[in-house]
Formats: sequence, C-alpha cells, structure tokens
Amino acid sequence: MTARQRAILMTIVERYIATGEPVGSGTIAAGFGAANVSPATVRNEMVALAEVGLLEQPHTSAGRIPTARAFKMFVDGIGAERLSLVSRNEIDARFADVAGTQAVLERTSHVLATLSSGVGVAIAAMPGGDQLEHVHFSRLATARVLAVVVTRGGMVRDRVLALDRDLSLGELETAANFLNENFRGWEIERVRAELRARVERERSEYTRMMDSVEQLWAKTLPESAGVQTVWVEGVANLVGAHPMGGADDRERLREMLGALEAKQRLVELLNAYVDARQESVRVVFDLEEQAPEMAGLVLIAARARLGGETLGTVGVIGPKRMQYERTMSAVGYIAQVLERQRAGVSGKG
Repeated sequence: MTARQRAILMTIVERYIATGEPVGSGTIAAGFGAANVSPATVRNEMVALAEVGLLEQPHTSAGRIPTARAFKMFVDGIGAERLSLVSRNEIDARFADVAGTQAVLERTSHVLATLSSGVGVAIAAMPGGDQLEHVHFSRLATARVLAVVVTRGGMVRDRVLALDRDLSLGELETAANFLNENFRGWEIERVRAELRARVERERSEYTRMMDSVEQLWAKTLPESAGVQTVWVEGVANLVGAHPMGGADDRERLREMLGALEAKQRLVELLNAYVDARQESVRVVFDLEEQAPEMAGLVLIAARARLGGETLGTVGVIGPKRMQYERTMSAVGYIAQVLERQRAGVSGKG
C-alpha cells in the first residue's frame, strides 16, 4: 500500500466513524488541500483499495465504507493513547465507593457502557483456583446453618444452609476445625474431591463426622459456584447503532441481543479471543467466526492481573463506528483500577 492509499484509507475510516455515511471521493480530495489530489485520482485509489478487500460499496451511486480489515489497520495504527487526567479522575471517582473484586467488576460493566456507548462486560475469573483460608459454621435454627468461607484471594462467601439433619454446635465446631486444620491453603475444588475420597475410605468412628463435613461443604460451595460471574450493561446502546429495516434486520438484531444476554455465551467468546497471557488491550473485528450472530460488532477487552493471577476480564462490545482511542484507553485503565483495588485488599490481609 502506498502512502497516499494509506492516507486515503485512514481518512475514510475517520469520516465513517464520525458520520456513519459512505464516504465519497470528492470529500476525500477536498481534505487533501494543498496536496492538490483530484477526485478522479482518489476514486481510482478507492477502487484499488476495494479490490484488496479494504473498502466496500453499499450502493452503486454511494461512496465507500471501510471493511473489518480496514478498521483493524486503523486500530493498529493509532494504538491506545493515555487517558487524560480528567478522564482518569472521572473513572476513579466512579469506583471510589466500591470495595471487593465482585463489586468492582459489577461497577466496571456500567462504567464501560457509559464511556463507550457500547456494551460493557466484566467477567470474574473462575473461583476454583482460589485457596481456602478459613471456614466458620454458625447454627441459626434446626437444620439451618450460616457458613462463612474466606479465601486467600480475599473473597468472602456467606450462605445459609438447609441441611438434611440437625447438627449440634459441637458438630459444627468439629467440622470447621477439621476443614481449617486439614485444608487451609488447598484449592477450593480440590477440597470437595478429597472429602468425597475420605468419606469412601473412612468406615470407622469418623464416618459420621466426615459425612457432616462433606454435606456442609457441598452446600456451602455447590458445584454451580464454579460458574463464572458475568456483568453486562448497555445492551440497549446497540439498538440505536443498528437501525432496523426489514424483517431480516429485525431478526438479526434479535439474535444479536439474545447472544449478549446469554452470559455463558459471552464467557466463551471472551475466553476464545482474550488470551490469559496477553499483556495489552485486544481489539477483535471478526467476532462472527466464533459467534455468527455478532457479525458487525467489535470487541475491545483486557485481562486484569495481580502477581501473575488473572482476576477477570473487562471489555466493550460495540459497533465498528466507535471512538477507539478513548474506549481502548478506558478498558486498559479500568483493568489497572481492578488490579490496584485487589492489591489493596491483599495488602490489608
């Protein structure tokens, strides 16, 4: 690609982002000013760019619009600029009254949706890799127990349990002591498997006690607790960005919104595109390869980490016509906000 072709292509992308309308050769030629490039010359260059898959023409008499490849080249060229002090202060202020990873991630989806006019997404990391620090059981009523589990990652889980039989205060204390003495530092999912194995092995005076421990743990952290938590906000922002024409357009929009509301589908999508080892903000234009119903949308996402541990993923799903610099910078900065917040929790521990 020549320097002139690149300049023409970048100008078309910028104009299309600003107006949402196909860009004509006359508009581009006027923008060259003193360079004195004629509309005919620009038109020939646009034909060449279309032939290599960087521009497309929606109607015979209309101008050209950029393809996904063109948007990718545009993003690769601009990178993620540093947010202004005003923008960073604005983001910090929105997180000032929240504490804990779950609360920060929930707020993140709202902040990103507001900043980008797209769909803000935040996904918590799988909890199975976290390690047990302490567990406590309190008797509330007959066969009802309050269980509190604290992990080494700073997560606190409390749950009211409905048991198959009543347990005395002594049995609850014995169960908690057993778990704390034998499994402190173990990964959460390993505790469940080991308890089941020991119940099978132990057929002595400890059997009743082990049954109680296994039942308490299974109800405190059921297997469904391993499902990743997802927060999504701003789905309505996409309705205005996708004007509905005929029945086909309405059906496509319905499928797109349905995919965004299916939170497990979003988990699969982000896991497919955002590598756990990735250090920078990722921009993906070909979402339809993993989710055909999301054709035409762009994903901007980043992992949040602390000391090599992945805390979660934050991102924006929006139309190709978005403010890339601001959105990429916001996603990267909010990932750092999450890391700083989690580091503060760990430091207090």
